[in-house]
Amino acid sequence: MGLFRKEKKLDQDSMKEGVGLITLTSPTSVIAEQFRTIRTNIQFSSIDQKLRSLVFTSSGPSQGKSTISANVAVTWADQGINVLLVDADMRRPTIHLTFQVPNKKGLTSLLTEDEFDFNTTIQKTPVDHLFVLPCGVVPPNPSELLNTKKMDKLIIELTKHFDLVIFDAPPVISVTDAQILASKVDGTILVAPQGIADKRSVAKSKELLEVVHARILGTIMNRVKPENTGGYYGGYYGGYYGAEESKK
Repeated sequence: MGLFRKEKKLDQDSMKEGVGLITLTSPTSVIAEQFRTIRTNIQFSSIDQKLRSLVFTSSGPSQGKSTISANVAVTWADQGINVLLVDADMRRPTIHLTFQVPNKKGLTSLLTEDEFDFNTTIQKTPVDHLFVLPCGVVPPNPSELLNTKKMDKLIIELTKHFDLVIFDAPPVISVTDAQILASKVDGTILVAPQGIADKRSVAKSKELLEVVHARILGTIMNRVKPENTGGYYGGYYGGYYGAEESKK
């Protein structure tokens, strides 16, 4: 993986935007342990098929899917697995802010230029084995870019270079981007914050993903109140529910 750009030091305290990386700043905390539990549950949800590509999405905006995808990516990399986190939310990109990497070139560059230039688009991070592909310049037509044969080819090429490719996708109901991506990858995880995502929206999101034959591995319920977890989860992240449980 030495061909990709050298990482910049990440100063979490100086971050003005982006998501919090508690798995990096407080790796022994209860919440960080819950992210490791989520990672393990996802791994065991697909014993028969090795996961090489995953999409994290939600029913609506600001529901925590970027925070969860970034922190789960860190826990996977901690296992010594080469992980690429891709900012496929080309409408509200955050990964370049979270990891403080340049965003002049990224996913949009790979989808619009003649050749795949990973050297100028994929960035190293302070976490060993974790790399990021930022969004790049926000395009006027994200759905059209994702719904191309070039995107299919890109996923194939990325999974050749990395053990696991994680896509942070836009909300399902807002735009079609998540549906398009979910139809192309090995598995999809739906994030549903307690008290924010109502059951109808989550059910609608699941229905939209099933229309494109997405393989829904399960649902992550976050922002769970302490009284609903016995205080154990610290009142923020709840559990991971497998595909069968998520149907209930």
